[in-house]
Amino acid sequence: MNNSILKNSFRFILLVIVQVLVLNNLNLFGFLNPMIYIIWVFLFPIRKSKSLFLILSFLLGLTIDFFSNSGGINAGATLFIAYIRLPILQAVLKKSDFDYLLFNLRAISFGKAFTFISILTFIHHFIIFSLEYFSFNSYSSIIYNTLLTSICTIIISILSIILFTNKK
Repeated sequence: MNNSILKNSFRFILLVIVQVLVLNNLNLFGFLNPMIYIIWVFLFPIRKSKSLFLILSFLLGLTIDFFSNSGGINAGATLFIAYIRLPILQAVLKKSDFDYLLFNLRAISFGKAFTFISILTFIHHFIIFSLEYFSFNSYSSIIYNTLLTSICTIIISILSIILFTNKK
């Protein structure tokens, strides 16, 4: 089996376990629930099949939904950020910085990686909270929860990526 497949499978399973067993039961300040399972979307190799990536991203979100009893909102949000990952990455990186075949999130500058992770995290969390509240009357709650949960998720995601991935 290919080393990349094994590494991504292990990362998929580990992130699901951490999210379901630890982070879904952790509510900081009563409402903050970091969603670090989206790290898998950030780190999945770009050179792989896009259709396979979208299917696996949907399954990641669906797995989180299954254990969280959240009715598909994680699957929808994860699928959406997986779909827009490449255009966001191309917008954040200049054409000269973007090497499609050799892309590694740890190899780009911290500012660009932070921007990439932040944009996808804010979009993901906005979709999650919009679908959870599903009301225009709750717009302030949606924005408030999106901002605070995104900040917490971004901090934990960046620390996790720095600590647990190789810089090539």
